[in-house]
Amino acid sequence: MGTRKLPVGMQDFNDIRTKDYLYVDKTQYVWKLASGSKSFFLSRPRRFGKSLFTSTLECYFSGKKDLFRGLYIYDKENERGDEAWTEYPIIPFYLSAGKYKSQGGLEDRLSRTLDTVEQKYGLTHMDYDLVNRFADIIEQLYDKTGLQVVVLVDEYDKPLLETMYSNPEQEEKNRDLYKEFFSVLKDEDRYLRFVFFTGITKFTKVSIFSDLNQLTDISLANDYAGICGITQEELESNFKPEITALADEEEISYNECLAELKKMYDGYHFSKKGEGMYNPYSLLKAFDLREFGNYWFGSATPEILIKKLQNSEIPLSRIGEGVDATKDEMEDYTVENDNPIPLFYQTGYLTICGYDKEFGLYSLCFPNDEVRYGFLNSLVPYVLGSRNSTGR
Repeated sequence: MGTRKLPVGMQDFNDIRTKDYLYVDKTQYVWKLASGSKSFFLSRPRRFGKSLFTSTLECYFSGKKDLFRGLYIYDKENERGDEAWTEYPIIPFYLSAGKYKSQGGLEDRLSRTLDTVEQKYGLTHMDYDLVNRFADIIEQLYDKTGLQVVVLVDEYDKPLLETMYSNPEQEEKNRDLYKEFFSVLKDEDRYLRFVFFTGITKFTKVSIFSDLNQLTDISLANDYAGICGITQEELESNFKPEITALADEEEISYNECLAELKKMYDGYHFSKKGEGMYNPYSLLKAFDLREFGNYWFGSATPEILIKKLQNSEIPLSRIGEGVDATKDEMEDYTVENDNPIPLFYQTGYLTICGYDKEFGLYSLCFPNDEVRYGFLNSLVPYVLGSRNSTGR
């Protein structure tokens, strides 16, 4: 399926770089984050590269210089002299996998990460509860290495989204555990070099965002609008052979292929002034299979959206026609709120298509044909069928 290796669905930066997969350079954002303040939160839709970016951060803070050879950050980092490529101690929580619907599932996932860190750095295992153990590990790492600690938390909201409707009691327990566990970061701030959280949804009542008041939300920031996804320039400069191969397969011209790719997969905007972004998963799938298709919608069942729409009084037609929302509505989410618009934006079914500065209102619409077709052909019939069966 082509001469170059495409990292379809791959989330490990080390694998991509050591096994000669195509990589679109996003290390200018790694440099910007690492050179600025130290605690950040990033929200992006699923399949948009959050986990890969987190893995890139992990490799950078691990001092894996050779992986970055030829990339933007390589020369920038070398300019730091003796401080270049410092190997910081890292605690990486990758939470996309886990049995969070079961009692103790989240505790087990967090504990396994702490076990791995203890083994990697040869730390003394202390028989504390999970919260105090986390704090102790941070301090042990600092004392052992003399360096501040990096904490990475990818897909923090997976344990909440997975249990929100299927097991609300467990979701509340998971939320309470988060409150205690990650509040450690506030108390241990002097021992921390860098903290980074990713997720689809920013739950306003999860105390990560109230207790960790030093956490900067960059989700709508113009400077980070291109941190995940593929820009038009990145598409045309990195994927010429793949565009040509797809055009040949579809028996269309190169420019016609570009236009169709734009219609199908472009159009995501993550700030008032941010340029349009392509969905990287769908783009790579189209190149890999040499066929235009609705790949993103089919990669997961949007159970949470179905449940939210079932409980909403907003007409489905209104969502399809476009809606307005404030920044607070777009950034924050509560389970109790029946308004599906914030969730539709955060999950990528709606995106920014305009901004009214006078009223502080964002216009939201479908980003592209792939999402529009997925909404109209799959999501709407499912919800209407559910409503009809319940007499709504």
